[in-house]
This record gives sequence, structure tokens and C-alpha cells, in this order.
Amino acid sequence: MKSTMKGKLISGLVIFFIFYLAIHLKDFHTISFELVDTISFVPLLPNVHVLLSVITVPNAYERRSIVRNAYLLQHSNINEGNSVDVRFVFCNLSTEEERVLVAMEIMVFNDIIILNCTENMNEGKMYTYFSSLPSMFGKGKYDYVVKTDDDTYFRLDNLIQTLIKAPKEEVYLGLLVPHVETVEFMSGMGYILSWDMVEWISRSEMVRNHTAGPEDVVTAKWLEAGGRGKNKIDVKPRMYDFPEEPFEWFRHDFIPDTLAVHKLKDATRWAKTLRYFNVTNGLVKPSKYPL
Repeated sequence: MKSTMKGKLISGLVIFFIFYLAIHLKDFHTISFELVDTISFVPLLPNVHVLLSVITVPNAYERRSIVRNAYLLQHSNINEGNSVDVRFVFCNLSTEEERVLVAMEIMVFNDIIILNCTENMNEGKMYTYFSSLPSMFGKGKYDYVVKTDDDTYFRLDNLIQTLIKAPKEEVYLGLLVPHVETVEFMSGMGYILSWDMVEWISRSEMVRNHTAGPEDVVTAKWLEAGGRGKNKIDVKPRMYDFPEEPFEWFRHDFIPDTLAVHKLKDATRWAKTLRYFNVTNGLVKPSKYPL
């Protein structure tokens, strides 16, 4: 008897549930779709892969050590999926000292590119470098190439965030110098080209025939003559000279949103800059490190 009553009760509940759904099914679907429509999906930001090229000379061992450490300590700040490869770039070695000491650096760090040229500042070194990159790395490894010097310090996390928001082609980004020359150009302290610009430089006959002169001005002239670099991005005031630099053109105080600081001509300037950005704050300080 109890089993029969229990069965009838369950059957009744099932019938009631089906009847309820039949009445409210339309509203149920409406509510569900309205909820889905109100969800705001956050688009995934693209990953960015950057080649940061520090233009230097073979015998600048101490400077390379400072610059290398300054960049290595920043790699933990780069979000997963993005990358910045730092490479030191110079022309052929010319002394026994350089051959031994640079070889040691390569064996330990593997972060040096030696170009097939005689060391120079304004006689085509940058053309040799840019034009060599496509054959060195092929297509797809890097999205952007940064040209900078060994007296400039880039903040890598800010660099990545800047480039994530930038176009992926025709990019010419840096600190824009107005018409003090025959053309506007990005300061040689550090400028950025998208990979398609580097590929174009490597195959342009016009560029190949005009390589001499101040490299930052010459690069701007290439782009202007070729109708390239249409996405010209001036990041002032995020790139600037060291605050104590006597010349005032691009000098100002340190700022948190810094992209790059220039004119770090000695270890003291490097130390002051790195201290401002709290580079050594992660150091555990047991008694044997009285810093």
C-alpha cells in the first residue's frame, strides 16, 4: 500500500514538473539568452616578441655587464607569452684581447651578434645590422626590432605594454626629434621598427645605396624616401635623457611610466637610474649583505 502511494506521489510530481516546464519554457529560454548577451567578453591581447639590439663596441666589457644585468633582472616582469631577447651588436673583433674576452661572454651568455664590418658609428653599421636580420632569424620569430645604445635603459614591461597596443606593420616608434635636420627622426637613444620595415630595408636598393651619416637621421630618410613607416608614434615624454644631463633638450625627472632613459654614460648614472626603479628591492638582505 505504501509502495503504491509513493509511486503515485512520484508520478504526480513528474507530471507537475513537465506541466510547469511546458508553461514556462519560452520564458526560460528568454532569460537564459538575455544573461548570455549581457556577459562582456575581454578580448585576448596578442603576444609580442621583441628583439632589443644594444649597439656597442667589442671592448665595452664593463658596460655590457651592467646593461646585461639590468635587463636580466627584468625578465620576470614580462607576462607569459611575450618575450624580449636582448642582443649586443658590434662589428668584427680586431685584437687578441677582444677575441678571448668576447668569446668568453658568448660561451656564458650567448647574447652577442658580431657583424661582418669594420667598427664604425656612421658609416653603415646600422644598415649592415638591419639588412642581416631576415637571414639571421627568418620571418615570424620577432614582431619588432628595437635599436638602442649601451647608454640607454629600457623598461621591458612598459615596452611590451606599449607594443601590444601598437599596430603590427609600418611602425616607426620612438622619441620624435623635430626638424633640426632635413627630416623628422626618432632619436638614436632608441627607436623601434616593426619586422616588415626591417625586411623592406634588407631588400631595398635605394637603402643599400644611402647608408652613410648619423644612423637615426639616415633611418628616417630611408623611410621617408620609400614611403614607409606610416605608423609613426612619438612616445614623448616616456623616453628622455638622464635628469642630471647638462643639456636640456630631452632631460626631465624620472617618471614611473618610463619607456627608456638615455645618457647613462657611467656606472654612477646607471646606479641612480636603477635605484629609482627599485631594481634591487628583491634582494634578501642577510647580515652578510650590508647594503
